[in-house]
Amino acid sequence: MQERFLKHATNVQVGCKSVPISRCKSGGMEKAVDAVTLEEPLEIRVGGKSFSVTMRTPGHDLDLVAGFLLGEGIISVGDLSRLKQSGRNGVNLSVAGKLSSRLRRLQSRFFVSSSCGLCGRASVAGVRRRLGGVRSDAAIAASALRRLPSDLRQRQETFGVTGGLHAAALFDDRGEILVVREDVGRHNAVDKVIGSWARGGDASRIPIGLLVSGRSSFEIVQKALAAKIPIVAAVSAPSSLAVELAREAGMTLVGFLRGESFNVYSRADRVREKS
Repeated sequence: MQERFLKHATNVQVGCKSVPISRCKSGGMEKAVDAVTLEEPLEIRVGGKSFSVTMRTPGHDLDLVAGFLLGEGIISVGDLSRLKQSGRNGVNLSVAGKLSSRLRRLQSRFFVSSSCGLCGRASVAGVRRRLGGVRSDAAIAASALRRLPSDLRQRQETFGVTGGLHAAALFDDRGEILVVREDVGRHNAVDKVIGSWARGGDASRIPIGLLVSGRSSFEIVQKALAAKIPIVAAVSAPSSLAVELAREAGMTLVGFLRGESFNVYSRADRVREKS
């Protein structure tokens, strides 16, 4: 059993590695092995030039970069074929000529932080001007929403080994999960799941919602808005700016999705009480 565990824990493909530890029990200390989540830098290059560095859990790197660049409006879906893995810890976006002036302006901000560099009311207004709002008649039954957290948990392979990863999922109007991605970073997990769908999702099944395993922040709602996803649901609480952006953009924002109860902070009309 221990050998099987070690083989799984050292598999980079599931985003974890084994480390020797000392475990304290009632009878004293003992030597043991634990599995921890991998965290490594990923360099995003544009035209071969370094653009941004983010810390992430290795795996699904092209999905991560696709979701990140799409969400920031740097590329369009038609540009996704130009993304190529560059070694273990790099992804390159091929472009013709030098970086545009927009990329040069963005570059310094993304080296400082992988999340939004703005804050407060101005950030909401700026995002609304750039991304507009969401117009959707999509709706989902409350009972389907309630099932989502347990369904997500069952699909969190690496979390089941390490207990140290965030997860994000896209779901349809029946409450069926379409794709799941995990990462040490909350925003990375969202970028991965959106990027995955943009790069090759089933066109016959339309995602109407984004589910996150933790809280919903302004940046997470912003990423969903950029992908025109009308419903964002979170196991934990939303932030004040997340609520404000969701309301202004016409998005449904669900929080504290646990057990039988949950809160709807915006556009509750998309949640049906009966299936």
